[in-house]
Amino acid sequence: MKKFLSGILAILMVCSAFIFGTVANAEETTVSIPSFITNDNNEGLYVHGALGEDTEAWQCWQEVLTEEGEKTDPFVKYFFLPSGAPDEQLDIYNNFDYDVVVNDTTIKSKSVGAVKYTDGESYNVKAVDEESAIAKLSIMKSSAESAIYVNNPDADGGGTDLYSYLCTDKSNSAKATGAIVDADGKVDNTGIKKIKGRGNTTWYKDKKPFNITYDSNVSVGGMGAGKKFSLLANYQDASLARNRILYDLSDAVGLPYASDSRFVDFYVNGVYYGSYQFAQKIEVGSKYVVNDIDDGAYLLENGTLAEDFPFLMEIDPSYNPGDDYHVSASSNDITIKAPELTPDMDFYSEVGDYVKDKFNKLASAITNTASEESLSKIMDIDSFTKLYLINELGKNWDSGVSSVYMVYKQDSQGNWKFFASPVWDYDNSLGNAVGVESELRSCGVSDYEEYSGWWCKYKGKRASSRSSSNIMNKCANCSVIQKRAASIWFNEFIPALDTFNSAGVTDGEILSKDVYYSYLETSAHMNYTSRWLLNTGSWIADHTNLKKAQYNFEENSYTVDNEPTYYDTETFKGEYDFTVDWMNSRVAWLSNQFRVLYVDGDVDGNGKVDINDATLVQRIALCMNSTEIQRKLSDINFDGKINIMDVTVLQKRIAKADKV
Repeated sequence: MKKFLSGILAILMVCSAFIFGTVANAEETTVSIPSFITNDNNEGLYVHGALGEDTEAWQCWQEVLTEEGEKTDPFVKYFFLPSGAPDEQLDIYNNFDYDVVVNDTTIKSKSVGAVKYTDGESYNVKAVDEESAIAKLSIMKSSAESAIYVNNPDADGGGTDLYSYLCTDKSNSAKATGAIVDADGKVDNTGIKKIKGRGNTTWYKDKKPFNITYDSNVSVGGMGAGKKFSLLANYQDASLARNRILYDLSDAVGLPYASDSRFVDFYVNGVYYGSYQFAQKIEVGSKYVVNDIDDGAYLLENGTLAEDFPFLMEIDPSYNPGDDYHVSASSNDITIKAPELTPDMDFYSEVGDYVKDKFNKLASAITNTASEESLSKIMDIDSFTKLYLINELGKNWDSGVSSVYMVYKQDSQGNWKFFASPVWDYDNSLGNAVGVESELRSCGVSDYEEYSGWWCKYKGKRASSRSSSNIMNKCANCSVIQKRAASIWFNEFIPALDTFNSAGVTDGEILSKDVYYSYLETSAHMNYTSRWLLNTGSWIADHTNLKKAQYNFEENSYTVDNEPTYYDTETFKGEYDFTVDWMNSRVAWLSNQFRVLYVDGDVDGNGKVDINDATLVQRIALCMNSTEIQRKLSDINFDGKINIMDVTVLQKRIAKADKV
């Protein structure tokens, strides 16, 4: 009898648990509630983007918006999680005045609860004791390398939200609390000294770019530590990748001062604003991009002006009169980025005159020089050649027009000269833009959108004129630079581009195309789901199809597909694939052109054929260390082998050239 009663009691307990226990209370958590919530009008659920850390990394659920900011379906809400968020369980803050149930878990009002979830799933959110859902919550998790959170509910001291305040005027700036959440879950809560708008034409787009300065050095996604960074919106580039690819390519080919960057997700006061590129800001100083010159080097120890001194300049027609340190030289508008002087400071005019004089001499030398020796006295030829090649490869619309940076400093032998770099602003490249019809007609270019055809030597001039003030145009028409370009292309660009077209390369100056895609894939999906459109207007070229080109180096053959490849430009993958294929086709076309210009036998890539090349071929024939390109170039007689016969042919060629 006792066993029977015990059995009945056990059944009743199970039934009670089934009837009354299907909704569990959320587990306790020690995470603090979002501090930027200032009143009860911010109703909703907030998700914490980190695990086991007390941070400001909170996002409020949000609706999908149109470009104009209108809600498309107020019932459907989203959590856009950073890549470093927990995989199975989230801390969720309930800012409603009543308890809610999410995935069969109750979260009490004004409390944080732990809720299990599955990435990509949707859950009905209900008020306790209510049968109908108040919202459908979808959860998406990013693949980006990091996430940036910036919070300040009172940016102007009058209660204005930070994002609204910043977007009102590019000159507005504010402090903020911050959180950085890397993909591995590592968290940095360093505060933000200043955040403000940045950019020229990009500032007037709906998705805004910003400059951000932290209180102390931070490292994002494995980048070198620093304080000053730029958040690039890449709004006009539906692949979100053009800037990153060309920045990294410039680093891989040895251009100085390449800005390191990472793909990040950006949040302000609990709102997700999309996928951004977090890049080192171009500044001078030991901890910044231009790390080998000093802003105060124009002064001697006694406070007088130095005879020669380093400077950083930018060709920039969009300078702000009265704000930027500006001079005009050789019909170019120049902003002096360092030394950073104001009109009330000593030597303001003298420094400006110095920069103007040096740039005038540079422009004249590129235009008129007849020898490599004379040109090398005013400029580092290799860096200018590489900058030209980056712009030519990308068919960059802004080539030589804006965001063209140069550093004037001493070389390793103590000679003062210009170095071209760092690279910046390439969203209007790699087949992205259509250009301005009147300007294209004026300079005589009808194939700007195509991957074929020269660009830099036409940019910035009239079809009827031989001259141009455009510095990249001058480089493209300079015989010394053109002679060097073919060697640098095959010896440095092609190996770097081979790495890009390989698979699984996650470390080094340039990564492989599949790795860039993997970092962007779900971050881009979140970006375009949340608000931003893939089609950004008439300025963007047609990306729907492409007849891809290939170049076979061993056979010296250039081919173009008979049938086009089609791309679904309504998807991120379609846009990314188009960008990669356009660039690779451009590489094929340029390789075919440069093969004609290339100096046969220039195995070491210094632009001339001499005994050093013969010695290098002999070493390669003996299986000494060499690059793939050097091995290909060492087959002087094109018999598929590298041996003494190649050395002999090359020596005869050198001897014949010496007699001439």
